Amino acid sequence: MGVCIVGWSHGPFGRHDGADLESLIVGVAGDAMTHAKIPAADVDGVWLGNLNGGLVPEIFCSSLVMQADDRLRWKPATRVENACASGAAAIFAAADAIEAGRARIALVVGAEKMTGVAGAEVTRVLGNASYVREEAARGLTFPGIFAQIAQRYFELYGDRSEALARIAVKNHANGVHNPWAQMRKELGFDFCNVVSERNPMIAAPLRKTDCSLVSDGAAALILADESIASSFPRAVRLRARSQVNDFLPLSRRDAVAFEGPRRAWRQAMDSAGCALGDLSFAEVHDCFTIAELLAYEAMGLAAPGRGAHLLDEGVVMRDGRLPINVSGGLKAKGHPIGATGVSMHVISAMQLCNEAGAMQVADARLGAVFNMGGSAVASYVSVLERVQ
Repeated sequence: MGVCIVGWSHGPFGRHDGADLESLIVGVAGDAMTHAKIPAADVDGVWLGNLNGGLVPEIFCSSLVMQADDRLRWKPATRVENACASGAAAIFAAADAIEAGRARIALVVGAEKMTGVAGAEVTRVLGNASYVREEAARGLTFPGIFAQIAQRYFELYGDRSEALARIAVKNHANGVHNPWAQMRKELGFDFCNVVSERNPMIAAPLRKTDCSLVSDGAAALILADESIASSFPRAVRLRARSQVNDFLPLSRRDAVAFEGPRRAWRQAMDSAGCALGDLSFAEVHDCFTIAELLAYEAMGLAAPGRGAHLLDEGVVMRDGRLPINVSGGLKAKGHPIGATGVSMHVISAMQLCNEAGAMQVADARLGAVFNMGGSAVASYVSVLERVQ
C-alpha cells in the first residue's frame, strides 16, 4: 500500500515578530488542504512536527492544527519530536498510519517559532538536544559539536575550510531563487572564506557563514493512500523511506563517519531500487556546512575525505549532475526546527511536479530528501517520484 503527497503549502521562513506558533501552524494547514482540494472533514488524522523545548510557552500543541478548520475537531492529532528531524518524523508517522490502514488522508504540519526568545536561550534549548550529561551540561553547543566534527575531519583529510565556504556560497546563490527563503542574497567566496567582523568565527573552524539560521516558519503537506491518489490534481509517491537512529553520546561513535546517515541512504536507495545516478536532485540537511560535506560522502557520491572534489567538478551545483539543495538548504532558506523536514519534502514535491518556479530543476523525475536530528543521531531519507 503506497503513500503519496497530494497537496502542500509553504510559508516564508525568517523572523516573524507578529506571528506566534499557532498562526504559523494555522496558515499552512489551511493552505495545504486548499491546495489538495479536500475539505477538512476528509482528513483522517493530523501529525505536527515541532521541537519547542522551551522556545514557546505551549508544550501541548497538536490540537492547535484544529484552529485551521472546525471540521478537524475530533480527528486524532499527535505532536512528533525527533530533534531537527521532527518534520520528517511526522511525515513518516503519518505514512505509517496510512500503510497500516488506519487512515486514508493525513495532514502533516511542521512548524517552529524560534525568535520569541533571546539568542542565548535558543542556543541553550538546541544544545539540550545533545547528550546533555556529557555535552550540553559541559557547555558544548551545537556549533561546538559540529566544530569538533569539522576539526576531526580536517585532522584526517586536511583543511577543508575553502570547501565549506564554497558550500555556503552555493546554497546562498540557490536561495536567491527561493521565494520562501530567509536570506535571498548571494554571498561571495571571499566573504564566506575569510573571518571578519561580519563573518566571525563561531566555533573554530566554523564561521558564521557555516551555520544555519535561527528561523520562524511552517510548511504542511497532505498524504493520501495511493489507491485514491488519482482523485487528486497531483500525486508524488514516497517510493522509499528509511529511518536510522544511532547512539546519542558522541563518545560512543565516530561522528565523522556519519554512519547513521550512510545506513539510511543505503537502505532507502536499496528499497527504492535505484542508484544515485537516477536522482534528479537531493535536499540534504546542511545545519552546518560540514554536515553537507559529510552528507555527500554518506550518500556515496564521494569516498571519505573526497567530498570537496564534488564542488571542484560541479557535480552538486545547480546545473550539475546531482544538484544538492537548490532550495538554498537550511543555510539560506532557514532552519525552523520542526518545519525543516516538511519543507524539504514540500519543495521536492514541487520539483517533481514542475511547480518549483525559479528553483526548478530541468526534467526532475526522482528526488531524495535527507533530514537529520542532532549530530547524525536520527537520520531520515526519502526517495520521491511523481505518479501523476
